[in-house]
Amino acid sequence: MFSTQQIERLLFMVPAILIVITIHEFSHALMAFRLGDPTAKALGRLSLNPIRHLDPVGTLLIVMTMLSGFGIGWGKPVPVDPRYLKPNPKSGMALVSAAGPLSNVLTAFVLYLPERLQPGFYANDQVWLLVQFVILWSVGLGTFNLLPLPPLDGFSVLLGLLPNRAAYSFSRLAQYGLGPLFVLIMADSFLHLGILAAILGPVQNVIFTFVTGGSFF
Repeated sequence: MFSTQQIERLLFMVPAILIVITIHEFSHALMAFRLGDPTAKALGRLSLNPIRHLDPVGTLLIVMTMLSGFGIGWGKPVPVDPRYLKPNPKSGMALVSAAGPLSNVLTAFVLYLPERLQPGFYANDQVWLLVQFVILWSVGLGTFNLLPLPPLDGFSVLLGLLPNRAAYSFSRLAQYGLGPLFVLIMADSFLHLGILAAILGPVQNVIFTFVTGGSFF
């Protein structure tokens, strides 16, 4: 049975994560289209309609885990045909993958900018709470997706940056699917190793400083 506090959190966190996932996946689709791949557009993914980007299992998992103070899940992957991408498939995939996390950071920056320019800009407490959740989820999702493990965006970004021989060797990790990421999350959660916090914490601090000018809410 949900407590009143949990229900109140869900009322703000659910729309916040819908906004964040939608922008993230839309940005993948937009970058792919700009680089010459019509696949996502043809399948209706070049859209800001959240329904186009939600994965039922991934979304349910986010809602369930966010009640514990964090959220793990995913949106529906954007289909990309690397053969269309310019200037070449390798660098094109890196750009498409980077577009999602970068859009999340930009979203957080744009949303907090009015508050930086005019403190108290979000006079409505409920609007301000929603904005804070969107900013927190944007930074959280963006940085988490930069981990260089399949199927996260950071994996494809790193492949695009590595020399061809090293990229080929590293790409073999993809055959294990979610395995390495799942092991990392489970080990970190149950053994309390603090690996994710050690990796993502400093990056998130830098991004929050960039977004808020050093003023953490």
